[in-house]
Amino acid sequence: MSINKEELYKKLADTVVNMEEEETVEICEQVISENLDAYEAIVNGLSEGMDQAGKLFDEEEYFVPELLLCSDAMYAGLDVLKPHLKAKDNKDKQKVIIGVVEGDTHDIGKNLVKIMLETAGFDIIDLGRDVPPSVFVEKAKEEKAKIIVISTLMTTTMEGMSEVIEILNKENIRENFKVMIGGGPISQVYADKIGADGYSVNAAEAVKLAKRLVQA
Repeated sequence: MSINKEELYKKLADTVVNMEEEETVEICEQVISENLDAYEAIVNGLSEGMDQAGKLFDEEEYFVPELLLCSDAMYAGLDVLKPHLKAKDNKDKQKVIIGVVEGDTHDIGKNLVKIMLETAGFDIIDLGRDVPPSVFVEKAKEEKAKIIVISTLMTTTMEGMSEVIEILNKENIRENFKVMIGGGPISQVYADKIGADGYSVNAAEAVKLAKRLVQA
């Protein structure tokens, strides 16, 4: 092969971190022209770049304007790669409800997880941002979903995740749904504390977790 793909993915991640939208698009186009795997490029390039940008944000080296420019670069790259994703053709797709919990409008991570899960063959119902806990439950019942995925980037809205689980318990339907949580301030410790079925540190891990949960 004429290109070292690991080097290419690292360059792709760097263009996202450095807010270089045009360069991100150019490298994604190179990924396609070299017949490399679009999913790999998203996981190891675009997603990795956003993870690094998120860390810079946590460390207060980046602020909201920089994070938005990083996400613009990531989305521009996604536009190039998405048509080339090889979706798994599952006849009996498992339904997943996904959304950002009430009080939070940050949906970059949620959108990445959604794309990865769709590519892995899940049927995704996206509730969007600022979603009340009761809506997660009502939609999961209505759609007969297997998994509820809840995201937040803010510590102030984390409590909404536990509210979803509390509603499921109150209605005696907790065993009907697997609940996954994720986002910047979330940890396995918090997932255990509120009784979630799992936590994932990034979009690629979320797919692995979702697969494990539906097989369990």
